[in-house]
Amino acid sequence: MTTARHLGMDWLRIGAFGLLILYHIGMYFVPWGWHVKIAEPLDWAVFPMRATNSWRLPLLFLVSGYASAALFAKLGGAGAFARSRSARLLVPLAFGILVVIPPQPWIELVTQHGYAKSLAAFWTSDYFRFGTLGGIVLPTWQHLWFVVYLWVYTMLAAALLAWVPAAARARIADGTARALAGWGMLIVPLAAWLLIRALFPGHDETHALFDDGPSHLHYLIPFFVGWLLRVRPVLFEGVARCWRAALVIALAAFAFISWVEWTWPGDTHAPDWAAALFHVARQVQGWAAIVALVGIADRFWNRDHPWRATLAEAVFPFYIVHQTIIVVVGWYLLRGGVGALPSFLILLAATVIGCWLFYAIGRSIGWLRPLIGLQRKQGERAWVR
Repeated sequence: MTTARHLGMDWLRIGAFGLLILYHIGMYFVPWGWHVKIAEPLDWAVFPMRATNSWRLPLLFLVSGYASAALFAKLGGAGAFARSRSARLLVPLAFGILVVIPPQPWIELVTQHGYAKSLAAFWTSDYFRFGTLGGIVLPTWQHLWFVVYLWVYTMLAAALLAWVPAAARARIADGTARALAGWGMLIVPLAAWLLIRALFPGHDETHALFDDGPSHLHYLIPFFVGWLLRVRPVLFEGVARCWRAALVIALAAFAFISWVEWTWPGDTHAPDWAAALFHVARQVQGWAAIVALVGIADRFWNRDHPWRATLAEAVFPFYIVHQTIIVVVGWYLLRGGVGALPSFLILLAATVIGCWLFYAIGRSIGWLRPLIGLQRKQGERAWVR
């Protein structure tokens, strides 16, 4: 394994989290259910959302797998790796559930279920009920489900690293790298995704951890492919050979997805053959787009910039707070009857400004840094050695 930092993967991670923020802004406008919605949803907004929603989350797990492997190489031991990941993920998760998340279910209850209590009364009397209210399980981790799943996957990786001898791990990594060499990077994970879809055709993601087995299988594949890209960087050579074809395949699959969405919009039921091909096309588009983006990052983005380190540090704090900002601002926009275009511009500006303030204030105060997912500054007593 090379110790060189792949700056293209840094940029891909930054871009993946930035896209996630834009996607959640888009959720205010599409007809799909969400915590708060514009009074008149935009049917056409479904198409740009469909362009990304088959690969945006797996891409996050892939870049997180790559970053996790880099951290393990830096720390040099499974125990230190597990402790570091637990501190960096579970502490901000707890802070998010306790402080950042509560406005989201409260606004959903107020706007969609006629809930009458104030936010303060909700937080003190109902949020910690450890039950359901209006169909919402409380307390909740909402969009921070990704942090929960990532922690579980990193603990699984730490267990394998601790229990499997180094020689056996090397043989497994070498064998898997051979299977993924060249076009295998495009074909093998996609085949696994299609098999999972065939075995669990009716499964919908729950983000509830314990009843979401098919989703775990789906996300563990990009997580460990990302890990393998770090420990066997020769795989980038295979990506370089097939990413252009993967891009064409992803665009073709999205064209079919868009045709189905256009022909049978909204809740209109498509024929069985179209629905089946639609789900296959989503898997094809999802993995092909990921391979194409990794290839683009490797080919064009593997270079530094003065903003890279700051943005790379900021993405996790941005992720923690962004959805609460969107939901709160969206609620005020809904109450004010603001139109779609000004709502989008206001949401975009408010989210960027709010995230930067959250990051800038949190990073400047030592005791706040671990709560927003940042390491303590050198010279302060660290949580994890």
